[in-house]
Amino acid sequence: MPRWLPRAMVLALTLVALFQLGSWAFHQLTGLLINILIAFFLALAIEPAVSWMASRGMRRGLGTGVVFLAVMIVSAGFVTLLGSMLAGQIITMVEGFPDYLDSVINWINAHFKTELRRVDIQEGVLRSDWLRNYVQNSATGVLDVSAQVLGGLFQLLTITLFAFYFAADGPRLRRALCSVLPPARQAEVLRAWEIAVNKTGGYLYSRGLMALISGVAHYILLEILGVPYAPVLAVWVGLVSQFIPTIGTYLAGALPMLIAFTVDPWYALWVLIFVVIYQQFENYVLQPKLTSKTVDIHPAVAFGSVVAGTALLGAVGALIAIPAVATLQAFLGAYVKRYDVTDDPRVHGHRRQAPGTGLVTRARRVWGRLRAAESGDRPSRDSGPSGGLGEGSADGRS
Repeated sequence: MPRWLPRAMVLALTLVALFQLGSWAFHQLTGLLINILIAFFLALAIEPAVSWMASRGMRRGLGTGVVFLAVMIVSAGFVTLLGSMLAGQIITMVEGFPDYLDSVINWINAHFKTELRRVDIQEGVLRSDWLRNYVQNSATGVLDVSAQVLGGLFQLLTITLFAFYFAADGPRLRRALCSVLPPARQAEVLRAWEIAVNKTGGYLYSRGLMALISGVAHYILLEILGVPYAPVLAVWVGLVSQFIPTIGTYLAGALPMLIAFTVDPWYALWVLIFVVIYQQFENYVLQPKLTSKTVDIHPAVAFGSVVAGTALLGAVGALIAIPAVATLQAFLGAYVKRYDVTDDPRVHGHRRQAPGTGLVTRARRVWGRLRAAESGDRPSRDSGPSGGLGEGSADGRS
């Protein structure tokens, strides 16, 4: 055995063990890394407000605390108002459920010639195996729900703490990062940081503008239908549909449908139709134009980045994909060498055609060939018999 073989085997096994350890640690820390990524983009979003207050003489830590306190007060007030409204509407819906059920039963009996009764339906539902299994599963799943709620609160606290540190100690973090880089690289890092702040702010601006437009549109619909709490529901639809990716649209439309159902079941159907139509208008008309103006990326790139972010990181990837891609595109744009474009018709979408290659010219040429072929075939068909007679007479004379 060669003398180098044992050391090579030990080195290979060590590298494999380190790779396995790193892979295991990465999978264990994936949740923490995602939380840090969310906190970083949240810190970038509030950086302009914190920097503005710091330029006015306020300490960055105090300014960051003021921003977070304002966000928490607005969120708590909105959730409280929404919770009280939802609780009142649920009570109203539960109290009026027998009347709704009677109207449905009467409609079914009148149209299908049946003899259904509410008492029979209630007894059938209460004695069904489905209800018994559902109650048992709900009782056993209380602990799982509680664990998920506690996990969500801990995750929210983690994101808030990291975002606070990133925003309050932003200059210190940049200095620590630049201290290990040469001066040329320091300028690039600072430029990338500034681009990320601008793009993230532009993205939040576009989302806020779309939330405002969505809220106004749904408020008009709810006021026309006479649905109660129309302003609160409009704010709910605007915020949830824009700032909760993937499932935000469905969550936003479910609550107005529920409240509209308490007024008139047909109103819930109208709300559903309006939500679907408006969502298509927003996805294909409104969002691409606003995103291309505020974040300065092509609508197709924005749509593709959202799809890719969702595939990689789920809802978090869908939320941060557009500002991340916009930052990367703006940063790399400085390193792409660009040239003057030649004045060619094909650049403007016009095809260059050689003389005589147009569609009309080619059609005329084919038509002329067909006419020439027909005129050439006609004398040959007429000369057959006469030629035969001529030959016959010649033969007879001979």
